[in-house]
Parts: sequence; structure tokens; C-alpha cells
Amino acid sequence: MDEKVSGPGGASQKNWTHWNATDEMPLDMQFNHGHMVSITVYSVLMMISATGNLTVLSQLVKRKRMGRASRLDVLLMHLAVADLMVTFLMMPLEIAWAGTVQWLAGDLMCRLMMFTRTFGLYLSSFVLICIAIDRYYAILKPLNVTWEARVRRALAVAWVCAGLASLPQSFIFHLGEHPEVKGYFQCVSYGSLPTPRHELAYFLLNMILMYIAPLVSTLYCSSAALLEIIRRANTANDKMRRSGVGILGRARARTLKMTITIVLVFFACWSPYYLYCIWYWIDKDSLTKQDPALQKAIWLFSCTNSCANPIVYGVFNRNRWTWRTGNNARCRNDWRRGSRFPHGDSMEISAATLARAKNSLHDRNSRRDSAFIHNGSQKHILNNNNNVHGIV
Repeated sequence: MDEKVSGPGGASQKNWTHWNATDEMPLDMQFNHGHMVSITVYSVLMMISATGNLTVLSQLVKRKRMGRASRLDVLLMHLAVADLMVTFLMMPLEIAWAGTVQWLAGDLMCRLMMFTRTFGLYLSSFVLICIAIDRYYAILKPLNVTWEARVRRALAVAWVCAGLASLPQSFIFHLGEHPEVKGYFQCVSYGSLPTPRHELAYFLLNMILMYIAPLVSTLYCSSAALLEIIRRANTANDKMRRSGVGILGRARARTLKMTITIVLVFFACWSPYYLYCIWYWIDKDSLTKQDPALQKAIWLFSCTNSCANPIVYGVFNRNRWTWRTGNNARCRNDWRRGSRFPHGDSMEISAATLARAKNSLHDRNSRRDSAFIHNGSQKHILNNNNNVHGIV
């Protein structure tokens, strides 16, 4: 049988190996050193990802309960949930599968687990798209109430789209018995798609939804936001900056940096896997000469993305980690000396805050204009009085 690419964009995770009944069972059909390494690595990744994402989720939930959660915090909560789904659904599956070597859970569990195996990955990608759009509106259109009201709807769409994108896995994968080894079963996709062209089309669709779409959307939105921040920084007569609302640029610049870092980590983790898949479709012959452990290593590396997201969040939010409950609850670094940000360096400034700042600026300008008119009138009266005295 031809070697297939494993993972969400590949044809199968476990593939049939040609076996001669007179020979000993092939090494990859037995529990070997490679399976032990997979179990160990997945176990370590699972512990790191579970610890990091549960910590992030608990901190964000506390912020939400205390009424301090920003729009970005809600989005990051869903990203943490997506990573936890990968942690507690996909990784235990890989550990158990490596331990049993063959599939022992039956056809129904084969289809169900292949669905859940990719659901968290798709959800993570779609939430990244929502975060990119949110940063676009937060910086370029901060008073756009339309997006403010549609964030939860966008997240609901992300969940539904993740389910629809994962649904084909339930039909493509099935329980199959080895054609030459009776009683040896695997959860495979071999033979589900009629031609190699259909397999290529399915791979390209997966690559677009899970990899290209979040990458392109984030690059576009981040580039537009960065250009806007640079434009504001270079505007010498920017009244918003002179009025003290210049902190808007700094706070949202930090959130933009965090978003870009998350996507760069996503790109670094998943690019080797998709390059390997493209290599498979371009030149299968040269790929078959490579060590099969390379494919497993690349797929393992892509799974580290779920471990990296909470680390990135922790680095950019290290001033907001410690919370105390009670009537006087506040962040550990609330109102730091020399900081103009409440609750430490706030990662988000709401549209209401910006609106109040604009109204304050408008009132200040109105009072200034009124004072100017009043002073001008007084000068005019004094000049007239002087002229009258001179005539007398």
C-alpha cells in the first residue's frame, strides 16, 4: 500500500502494511520503540497544555465574573477551550492508539473520535480569525457598535463551522480489517474517496480552512491595524493623543502584538506539517524513501500549538495573573506607579471609554472656545471704553 499522510489533512492515521504470511509481522504493526516515544511525548504535551490552558481559562473566567472581561478576553476564553479540546480529546486518543497499535474500539467510536480529533483544531483556527477581525475593528473602527454586538454571533458561527468542517471525518474514516492479517483492525480512510483527485481536493479544503484562512485574515487585519497605529503616531496634530487618549494606541498595540505572536506561533507549528503534505502530493516517490518517524515527528510538533498559546497569553498578561476576591478586589498591579492604565496595563479600552474621552475632549474644546469668545468680548469692550475716554 502507498504511504499516506496522517493528520487532519491526510488520508489516514494508520495505514495498511503489506505482509507476507510466511514472514514475521511488520514492526509498525507491533508495539515498538516509536510507539513508546509517541506515548511519552503526547503525555508531556498533554500535561503542559492542560496546565497552561486551564490556568488561562480560570483567570479569564474570574475576570468575566468580576465584570472586567474585555471583548478580547471572551475570544481568548474560546481559544483556550479549543486548545483544551485538543488536549483532552485528541491527545488521549493518540496515546491510547499508540498503546494498542491497532484499533480496538469499533466502527462507531472510530467515526466519532475522528470527528472530535479535528473539531478542536478547526475551532482554534476559526477563533483566530475572529480575534484578527476583532483587532481590526478595535483599532480602525473602535466605535463600531455593529461588531461589538456581533462578537458572540461570530463565535457561534466559528463553533458551527468547526463542526461542519469536521463532519466529513465521520464519513471518510471507518473500521477496516487488514486484507492479509485476519483479526487486525484499524481506523482508516483507505478506499473512502473514489480517486486521488478527490483526496487532493479534500486536503486542499482542509488546508484552506485550517491553515490559510486564519493566516491570511490575520496578516491583512494586522497590517491594516499596524498602518493605522503608525499613522496616528506620526500625526503631530492628533487631538486624541494630546487629550490623553493616546494610551489607546499603546494598549491596543499590545493586544495587536499578542495577536500577531499567537498567529506566528500557529504558523511555525503548522507550516512543517502542511509543507510535508504538499511534498506528498507533489512527489510521493521521494517521500516514501524518508524515515516514517519524520512524519510522526512533524505531526507531534504541530500539536505543540495548543501548548504555546497559553504561554504567549501569560507573557503578554503577566501583570494581570494574580486576583483577590472580596469587596476591594483588584489586580495585583492595579494603578502601578507611573502607569495611566487602571488594573495595571489594561489590554483593552472599551468603546464606551473612548466615547467618554471624545465627549470630554469636545466639552473641553467648547469651554475653550467659549472662554476665547468671552475674553474677546471683554477686550472689545475695553477698547471701546478707551476710545470713548480719548474722545472726551
